[in-house]
Amino acid sequence: MDPCPFVRLIIESLALKLPFATKPAGSGVHPTATPCFCVLKIKGFPTQTALLPLCSSSNSSSHDDSSGPDTATSAPGFHLDAAALRRVSGKPVSLRVSVYTGGMGRTCGVSGGKLLGKLQVSVDLGKNAESCRSTVFQNGWLTLRCQPGKPAARIHLACRAEPDPRFVFQFGGEPECSPVVFQIQGSIRQPVFSCKFSADRNSRSRNASSSNGAWTKTFSTREREKASRRERKGWMIMIHDLSGSPVAAASMITPFVPSPGSDRVSRSNPGAWLILRPHGFSVSTWKPWGRLEAWRERGAVDGLGYKFELMTESNGRVAIAEGTVGVKKGGRFEIDGRTVRGSVSRSASVKGFVMGSTVEGEGKVSKPVLQVGVQHVTCTADAALFVALSAAVDLSMDACRLFSSKLRKELCHDDQDGL
Repeated sequence: MDPCPFVRLIIESLALKLPFATKPAGSGVHPTATPCFCVLKIKGFPTQTALLPLCSSSNSSSHDDSSGPDTATSAPGFHLDAAALRRVSGKPVSLRVSVYTGGMGRTCGVSGGKLLGKLQVSVDLGKNAESCRSTVFQNGWLTLRCQPGKPAARIHLACRAEPDPRFVFQFGGEPECSPVVFQIQGSIRQPVFSCKFSADRNSRSRNASSSNGAWTKTFSTREREKASRRERKGWMIMIHDLSGSPVAAASMITPFVPSPGSDRVSRSNPGAWLILRPHGFSVSTWKPWGRLEAWRERGAVDGLGYKFELMTESNGRVAIAEGTVGVKKGGRFEIDGRTVRGSVSRSASVKGFVMGSTVEGEGKVSKPVLQVGVQHVTCTADAALFVALSAAVDLSMDACRLFSSKLRKELCHDDQDGL
């Protein structure tokens, strides 16, 4: 498998020095050590924000560029795929930085911050951006442009580009429809995996009946639909290589059930998947690689909450990803060592970009597009694990649908029930 060119524009070492005459806006409402933030913009890319820790202003008038900040933060950064790299080849782009004092949020539609100043950093990836090497565009203190006659604040900013090649895959259909998975390289789509989905709600009763040498139907279609409104369980997706051998799987190990008195899966009682890899020579022996929890978030934005944990050799778990995907518009599931948050650990196993997978909103046709960092794939079976995880995240959007909603038939029973 050959990867696709990607470049990551890293924005880090962010800090701010305020002049003596400047007081952070909203200090009575936002009394933290970081009452300032910046907004980062590059034309054609989503806007990003980052908090700015304050540095001592004792030497702010000396313009000493030799020392860095005592404390600093970083922004998520910008990811440039092959199309974006072609677009910026030979054309320098501007990183526009606007610095605000006060809180980052909005109250009643009014921004909580007051503009302190702006600046630009030129980013030039050269004539052949797809072959870009590690390049530093800025690393030091810069003076913000502000209104004439007012004292200027200074911001410390490091901006650099790093090659970040990735494997790109796309499901040929919705995961519950057992699609083929293609590797994408420019305009070339090459099949690399096949999926087999099952929603065997009656696995226990089937296992009991199979000991008698026969598979039996336990529930009628109407009874199965009733049961699916009480719990969603038994879902599994197998990933096979081109030879037909199973190389990864995602198995729902904790049912998705509504919390008492509601019709939604709560964070206090999430559903869960195990991401499995073959273990040993037997095709029936599997070893857990990761664990995905999912639930339906409450709040101003209805969302699919998730947490992904890596399994350790001692059967422990290390959280490496946590976040929310909007139920209406969808979003992106991502594991990235540079943007960890919440209860996520800065694990030695997570360095840089690991994977990112698109997630469509509820009720929309979903054909997930998956990116995997080259350094995390040593063989085809490694890539298959991320494909299984991507499928589990996508299926969790359905598993976390309100229980007053009806699921599509593929999610209510497997092919055996249709016989």
